[in-house]
Amino acid sequence: MNPCRIVVGSTRRPKLQAVHEAATSFASMLSPNARLEIRGYEVESGVSHTPISREELMQGSRQRAEALCRMLGGATSSADYFVGLEGGLNAVEENGQRRVFLESWAYVTAGARGRFGCSGSIEIPEALAEEVLQRGVELAVAIDRFAGAVGIRDGQGAWGVLTGNRISRQESFRLAVLTAFAPFYNAKMYQAAAAAGK
Repeated sequence: MNPCRIVVGSTRRPKLQAVHEAATSFASMLSPNARLEIRGYEVESGVSHTPISREELMQGSRQRAEALCRMLGGATSSADYFVGLEGGLNAVEENGQRRVFLESWAYVTAGARGRFGCSGSIEIPEALAEEVLQRGVELAVAIDRFAGAVGIRDGQGAWGVLTGNRISRQESFRLAVLTAFAPFYNAKMYQAAAAAGK
């Protein structure tokens, strides 16, 4: 039995666990009876340490997956799926006021065309937004200060702090991975929708 090999552009535990949880839930739809193999590799995103727009979040997740593809020599020889994950902020104007949201993004490719997926969004406090957007403090550092703790990024993350541990960083990435993989594990529906649109 051939494994279903998924490589991830990160070695951080919350990100790898998110991919593992998500992939376990749809593995039988993706590759029936295949054993999952998930590996993380450290790659650069090519964007700032804390992305501050949806475009930059999407770019970072895509570039992580593409960097993996280049590093490992392409889909056929090294993996079935390449996953890039990026978390950060999305600053928008609404009714004349700046609102800043925390979001997690995923990009999945099988070597050709890729697909994006996103978690939900949570609006962050203005004081936290000021630290990151105006003072240039990395979100991981700012959330540690804000919460009075150390290493939050490798545990509950800013998501956990802001939701009172109802949604963790891992859970936000799990949702992003589930949605990015949907066109792969639910390919029949996506193909039928594409055919109906012609």
